[in-house]
Amino acid sequence: MADNIILIGFMAVGKGRTARALARATGRFAVDTDDLIESMVKMKVRKIFARHGEEHFRALEQRTADWLEQHVSATIVSTGGGFFMVNNLHRLGRVIYLHSSLEGILAAVRRHPNAAKKIAKRPLLRDMDRARHLYDRRLPLYRGACDTEVDVEGRTIDEVAAEIRDLIS
Repeated sequence: MADNIILIGFMAVGKGRTARALARATGRFAVDTDDLIESMVKMKVRKIFARHGEEHFRALEQRTADWLEQHVSATIVSTGGGFFMVNNLHRLGRVIYLHSSLEGILAAVRRHPNAAKKIAKRPLLRDMDRARHLYDRRLPLYRGACDTEVDVEGRTIDEVAAEIRDLIS
């Protein structure tokens, strides 16, 4: 198993911000799987979904996971909300699930200085019935896929990063 830290969790839970804070706290690099995919195909995630569908996007996630497994170590990896379904997740590194209630995620998004942009980037957050259904369906899957669960609700990114830093030390 690689010595990466893989952050999984529901959309907008703070995986990317946590990865950057954890990278600062540990001296490791941080990468984001959605950014890697966008660079690989030169297209935004929402356009990939719109043009090619979810199945194609999941194949790109698997391709990214395969690349990470072969080429990346000692890195903090933030992932998209469905990345945890790749078939080699645990070979990538230690999997940490960032947990918050859906209400906690929405409250944090609304408090964000660029709230409108964050919601626009995640159209599902405008359809609360679909968001709730997806959250409820994924919650036990996240818990089953992780090595460690970290509660992020009501905490600052730096507090969460410090907890993870202590866990991996």
